[in-house]
Amino acid sequence: MYESLKDLYDDFHMYIFAFDKKCYEILNILNLDKVSVIELCEFEDKELLEIKPTRSTAEYCWTCTPSIILYSIEKYDLSHCTYLDADIYFFSSPEELINEMDEKSILITEHRYTKKYDKTETSGKYCVQFVTFKNNISGLTALKWWRNACLDWCYAKYEDGKLGDQKYLDDWTQRFEGVHVLKHLGGGVAPWNVQQYTVYESNKQKYIKENSTQFTSKIVFYHFHGIKFFTNGSVDLNSGYCLSDNTQNLIYKDYVKKIKQMENKIAKIDKAFDPNGSTNLRKGIKHYIWILICKLKKTHNCIKVKDFIE
Repeated sequence: MYESLKDLYDDFHMYIFAFDKKCYEILNILNLDKVSVIELCEFEDKELLEIKPTRSTAEYCWTCTPSIILYSIEKYDLSHCTYLDADIYFFSSPEELINEMDEKSILITEHRYTKKYDKTETSGKYCVQFVTFKNNISGLTALKWWRNACLDWCYAKYEDGKLGDQKYLDDWTQRFEGVHVLKHLGGGVAPWNVQQYTVYESNKQKYIKENSTQFTSKIVFYHFHGIKFFTNGSVDLNSGYCLSDNTQNLIYKDYVKKIKQMENKIAKIDKAFDPNGSTNLRKGIKHYIWILICKLKKTHNCIKVKDFIE
């Protein structure tokens, strides 16, 4: 994500919160330009430490989302701050997304689910992937409310209209002033909505054309949710979602190549570094039944990395 942003946009500074010691050490050795690396102990306050034992690793990361944004704004006196998921990749400068806010104080992005993958009820209308807050009364009011809500409840389950840190955003356009919902279709293309578009490339720029309206937009960023690498040399591009050959070749291939390049770069710093998961997704008869179902649905995207990127 950092590499893609750096290649496209110069006017930024990234604050990376390292949630484990190994991450902190490697990032400091890499000494990335326009980056400040923040160790977990630097920003964890009393409230976060009190609830930390009650959350899983993933749940604690979600709990911390509004806290790291608030910390960055207050610690570095920022005029605005955008939270970015680590698994997004920029194909165009995000400047036009920020500019779309105009005088508004908060920017949120919709999932824009394809109908058959619609999880609005349980996962929320909006995706915590690219969220901007300005350092003003409206921005900080919403941000502090979100932080307190996540401290109170933030778990990996659907309960009483809540799920993690994300369902809290559902009513923000009514709850808070100055909220802007991103209109740019190229901000937040993802495996749960890409079926609505035809992906194509022109003059080295990636585009989507909406199938229903034929409206064309540059892809600003793609959210590579759920991509998994395995020790047997395979990669699951995102089993469970239908990804056309065109989408795989124009969107996923470049990303997988970049990931493998970064893997090799980090391995030179730390030989023990291994970003892979298990040998396979599942074992035994259930695994093969699962593969058969996915193939019938045309959602089996687990392929050999070497074959894919060559």
